[in-house]
Amino acid sequence: MSTVTATRTSAPAPAPAARRAYRLTGRRVLRSEWAKLWSLRSTWITLGLGLLFLVAFGIISAARFKSASDSGQQLDPDFAHSTAVSLSLFGTNFAQLALGVLGVLVTAGEYSTGMIRSTLAAVPRRLPVLWSKSAVYGLVALLVGTVSVFATFPFVSGLVSGTPAAMTFSHAGVVRALLGGGLYLGLVGVLGTALGALLRSVAGGVSVLIGALMLIPGLISLLPSSWQDDISPYLPSTAGESMSALTHDSTTLSPTVGLAVFLGWTLLALAGAAYRLVRSDA
Repeated sequence: MSTVTATRTSAPAPAPAARRAYRLTGRRVLRSEWAKLWSLRSTWITLGLGLLFLVAFGIISAARFKSASDSGQQLDPDFAHSTAVSLSLFGTNFAQLALGVLGVLVTAGEYSTGMIRSTLAAVPRRLPVLWSKSAVYGLVALLVGTVSVFATFPFVSGLVSGTPAAMTFSHAGVVRALLGGGLYLGLVGVLGTALGALLRSVAGGVSVLIGALMLIPGLISLLPSSWQDDISPYLPSTAGESMSALTHDSTTLSPTVGLAVFLGWTLLALAGAAYRLVRSDA
C-alpha cells in the first residue's frame, strides 16, 4: 500500500504596508496649537469676556461723560480731558486681564494637566512649541482687541457727539491710536503665554501678570515724584497706554517708543520662557 504525500506550497506572506513618513514642520506645529486653542471652552468664554469688557465699559463711560456734560456737572479728573478715543479704550484695563489670563492658561494649563509631555514628545526641539503658542494666541488676541476697539468707537463717537470729546475716524491720530490699543492687547496675550511658560503655574503666571500691569504702577506712585517721572513711563502698563495716546508730553513716551518698551518687556519674558523650556524638564 503506497502512501501519497501531497506537498503544499505555502504562499508568501504579504509585505507589510509601508508607513507614511511624517515630517515635523513649523506649519504643522502651528496647526496643532491652533486646534488645541479652540478645543478649550475657556478660550471662547475668556475671549467673549474681553470683547464684552471693551464694548460695555466703553459705552458706559461715554454715556456717563455725555450725561455729566449735558447737565453741566463738574467732571471727575479722570474724565475731564477725555476724548472719544480714550472713552472707547476705557475697558482696556479689564480686557487686558481676560486676554492675559487666557494667555497664561494656553501654556501653564498644559503643565497643570501633564499634556505638555505629549506636546514635547511630538516636538522634541521644544522651542517651536513656545513660538507657535505665542504666535497663534497673540494673533487671536490682536484680532479680538482690534475688532472690539474699532467696533466700540462708532457707538462712543455717537454718544459724545456735540461734546468736547467728540471725534470721528477722520480726526488726526484716531485710527493710529485705535490700532495701538488693539496691538497692546495682542502683546498682552503674548506676555501671558510667556509668563505661563516661564513659571509653569497658572496661579503664579496670573499673579505676576496682574502685578506687572496693575499693582506695580500703584506702588510706584508711593515713590518721590522725581523717581516716578524716571520710572513710571517705562513700566509695561504705562508704555502700553502711550501706544494708544493721541498726544504726549515730556513725562510720557511717544507711541513708537512706548511700543518699543512694551515689546522689550514681552521679548524679555519670552527669552526667559525659552531658556527654561530648553534647560529644564517638563
